[in-house]
Order: sequence, then C-alpha cells, then structure tokens
Amino acid sequence: MRRRKALRVLGGSGALALGGTTIAGGRRSRERRDDHALATLGRLTLPGAKEVVVADGTAYVAVTDGFAVVDLSDPMSPTLAHENRSVLADHENGPLRDVYDVAVDGDRLVVTGPAHGGGELRAAVVYDVSDPAAPERVTVHETDFFNHNCALADGTVYLCGNDGERNALVTVDAATGERLGDWSVVSQDQTWQDVPFAVWPLHDVSVQNGTAYLAQWDAGTWMVDVSDPPTPELVGRVRGQDAAQYVDRSSEAIQRAQLQPPGNDHFAAANDDGSLVCISVEAWDAGTTEEDVRPGALHLYDVSDPTAPEAVATIPAPETPDPGYDGVWTTSHNFEISGDTLVSSWYQGGVRSYDISDPSQPILTGAYRDADATSFWTAQHAGDGVFVASSRGDPGDSGADTDSSAAALFTFQLPDDTTSERSTATQTATPTSTPTATPTDVPTTAGEPTPTTGQPGFGVAAALAGIGLAAWRRLRGD
Repeated sequence: MRRRKALRVLGGSGALALGGTTIAGGRRSRERRDDHALATLGRLTLPGAKEVVVADGTAYVAVTDGFAVVDLSDPMSPTLAHENRSVLADHENGPLRDVYDVAVDGDRLVVTGPAHGGGELRAAVVYDVSDPAAPERVTVHETDFFNHNCALADGTVYLCGNDGERNALVTVDAATGERLGDWSVVSQDQTWQDVPFAVWPLHDVSVQNGTAYLAQWDAGTWMVDVSDPPTPELVGRVRGQDAAQYVDRSSEAIQRAQLQPPGNDHFAAANDDGSLVCISVEAWDAGTTEEDVRPGALHLYDVSDPTAPEAVATIPAPETPDPGYDGVWTTSHNFEISGDTLVSSWYQGGVRSYDISDPSQPILTGAYRDADATSFWTAQHAGDGVFVASSRGDPGDSGADTDSSAAALFTFQLPDDTTSERSTATQTATPTSTPTATPTDVPTTAGEPTPTTGQPGFGVAAALAGIGLAAWRRLRGD
C-alpha cells in the first residue's frame, strides 16, 4: 500500500539529550525542547525532498527531479543508498519532472509525475527494489493527466486521474503497465461535472486490505472496494459537500472554498484493521470576515460500519501567528497510523506523535517544531520506536520547493511512554508544549463535516477557482 504499515512501534530509549543538546546525524545540534519534545536522531540533506515511504528499514523519497533511496539501518545516521534524478531520461520527452510522490509495496516501487499540470511526459514508473541500492525499471505507464499522488498495493498501481472531467481513481497493472479500470464520484452524482475542477480533484489515495481511501477535496472522502482492480465498487462515503451548491458560485467564492472549510479533504488512511479512518484537511484563513478560521486539522472517523461513519475526534493544528495562505503554514499534511500511534506532519508546525488507543481522546505524546528552518511534508513509521519525516526545506528560502540544500530527511525517536492526561473537548488549537490533543465537538449526523470553522484546505491551493488544470502549475508546495 502507499503508506506501507511498518513494524508495530516499540518503546524507544527516550530522548537522547545531553545537557540541552541532542545527537543528530552523529553531531551535536542545538534544539528547543520541552517535556514532550521528540528526540531528533539523524538528518540527511536531500534537495527537493517531498514524500517519503518506508519498507523493511529503507526509506524511498520523492525529490522533485527523481527519487532517492535511504538506508535507515542506523537511524542516527541515515545514509543515501541510491539516487536517480533523471527518471526516464531515455524518453523522447524525458526526463520525468515534478516528482512529488512515490509508493512502495514489497519489492516494488512506483514513482510518479509531474505533480502539476505542465510537462509533455506524464507517467508512473515501476521499479524492482528487491535490492534497494540498485532499483531496476520494470514498466512505464504514461497518462494523459498529471500525477500528484499515487498508491501501490498487491501488484496494482493506483493513480489520481485528474482530467477535469471524471477525476477518477485509475488502476494499473504494476507488472505490465496496462490500465485495468477506474472509478469516479461522477458515477454517484453527475452534477460534479458541472462544478469547477478546483473543488473536487482526487488529491490523494491510500489502499489497505482491498479498500481504497480517496480524498477528494470538497467532495469528501470515499471508500472504494478494489479487491478486483478492474472493477472498483463504492463501499461508503465519509464527509463531503453537496455538488449542487458549487454550480453557480462565483470564481471568488470558489477560490475561497479552496482555501478554507468546510471540505478540503487532503489525505485519508485507515488504521490496521480498517475500523478507523483519519482524514487530513489542508486549509487556511482566506481573509474573509468569518471568525475563528484555523489551519486544517486531522479528523478521526469510526468506519466499523462503512455505510454509517461516525466522527469521533478532531486533532487541531499547531498554533500559527498568521493562519493565512501567505502566512506561517501549520495546516495538516500527511500522516501514518501504526498500531495505536499516529505520526503526522504540519508543514512549519513541525511533526507530532499521538496515542490513539482511545480514538475519541487522542493524546499528544511528542512534538518537534522549528518553523524558521523546516517545513514538514510527511511522517512515516520506521519500526523499533523510530519514525522518519521529510522537510521540504527552509520556509524562508525561495528555492525550498525545488533544490534547497535545507530540504532533508529526519529520523525521530518516539516517546517510550505517555504521561499526558486526556482532556475534555475544546476547539482551541494545541500549542507545541501542551501534551494533550484536544478533540473538538463532533457532528451528530454521520457523514457530515465537523461543525467547526477551522478546517483549511488544499496544498493545491489553486487559487484556481474554475480555471482548470493549468491552475495546478501555480500550486505552492502541494
């Protein structure tokens, strides 16, 4: 699957603190700490770093102009094992550019691009990584749509087929590159075809145990049975807006909808047994007169009965001095659940870990934040009490999204115990030094959005309104 379940997280040895310093990549580096600070173990500079996925002690990182393979056998000293910054260079329109996403499953890796609308070469490239240090190309599937995100599970590649017409989930045979089938929200409500593209792109997909979880922005999150990849079938829907309300909206209103709640489902993934789904919402304050618009949160839903999902908790974003799109980003981005532990990234809000053994009362167990030097894209479990997180670079560096030397892969030690107390529901954002993730009140009607105003939106902030695919070229970061 796209964000492969790693080994169940075990208790680590705790923070490696030495008189206010920590060991980072074999060197001492100064870091601001608090009672729940995550211990930084190591750091590897990776220009252009975006998504990272982990399998069997190896991290695979999308690096904008290709991909990198990182050996995590020593978490304190992650080592570059392989790098390919000229994917499909032998293609007449190559190489593949704007590579923001990779996915791994077993001994197969898929690399996709471009993340936005430009470029003549659009493709998903499958590699054999049975020897991670020497990937071998298996097949190439070219597309007529851009490839912002993808998934890989059980020999099938899952692509976000954003063509502006159906924005479908597309399934591809990882061995042959053959297109197998697709599924679209249009099959449930054709009204979406009358809605500007910016409102309902298929932003991301994860796959687990034969179910695909589709985060489709304001159209909500959809669960689709992909046990037979050529013929995906709807299982259920979590959240989502009514398509009809967007048909006659002005471009200004559509643009505002892109940036702030309700809606903006960015990424969705399930826990180990598929009973709980977490949805990240990517959103900002669009500068309207509405009050209390906060950065996008993480939302937990009980989907034991997929036809009747129940909202159980909301994990608010870290505080920010400026919640606007041009401000300091702390909106949620990507995450992963393993066992009872959730690790997540919040751009300049840093990375955080949570105990979700009681999903209705998530506990913040650890946090790392350096808003001046890092902007985290994702967090992924790496086994043995360790997780990795990729930072796209220094937010103050104009080149942070492409080739900034500040972009890097970090390794962190998870806390080995939980001393936090669970709190009552509140809608107040949780600062880094506060140990408890305080869930907001949840909706009483299944499938409806959480009734808070702070659920920001799309990294794809295509201030785009109804301007279509070209808008993706102007996306900042995601």
